[in-house]
Amino acid sequence: MDDSRYARFVKRPLDILLAFGLLALLAPLLLAVALAVRTALGPPVLFRQIRAGRYGAPFLLLKFRSMAEGPGDDSARLGTFGRVLRATALDELPQLTNILRGEMSLVGPRPLPLSYLPHYDRRQRSRLAVRPGLAGSAQAAGRNALPWRDRLECDATYAQHVSARGDFRAVLGTIRILLIGQGVSAPGHATMPRFDSAHAQVPEAIEEDSNTPG
Repeated sequence: MDDSRYARFVKRPLDILLAFGLLALLAPLLLAVALAVRTALGPPVLFRQIRAGRYGAPFLLLKFRSMAEGPGDDSARLGTFGRVLRATALDELPQLTNILRGEMSLVGPRPLPLSYLPHYDRRQRSRLAVRPGLAGSAQAAGRNALPWRDRLECDATYAQHVSARGDFRAVLGTIRILLIGQGVSAPGHATMPRFDSAHAQVPEAIEEDSNTPG
């Protein structure tokens, strides 16, 4: 199939079909995770945050909450339960709703905080030309263990060459990374360090009130 035809006419209907099917299939798992979050962390069950979508448009991203409320650093607030939730990416499943609403795709660059937008260079900003995704080439290449420069370059390359084959490979690669437990966090961090205008990884980890970019 021609790549442009796939991107324009097939990708979005396929997102709707698969997201709807996954929500129906995984409904018992979603309920079980919600109950586990409520038991382990208390209310609220869902974490909500405004993220940058296609062309930088803001949207409300949904996740299962994985950090305890209150003082403390990310490592202390995350705990064993939260680490398991993030390692398995079960915390990301509510984003199937974001996909149905047209704010995300099954495959694409991960949605990052709005505060990052001013710090992208021209090449990095090109990642915004497509809907953010649940899985993606950067996740397949290493998830949060991938340095910011490499991660954003993967996103930019994907945005320029959207294809059915590329999406299929990204999904398989993301599943592989999850199964081997790689890239849950950046080296030396409980989650993922912030991205700044110098493309550096600054010391402050991204807490759940601003959330890890996943």
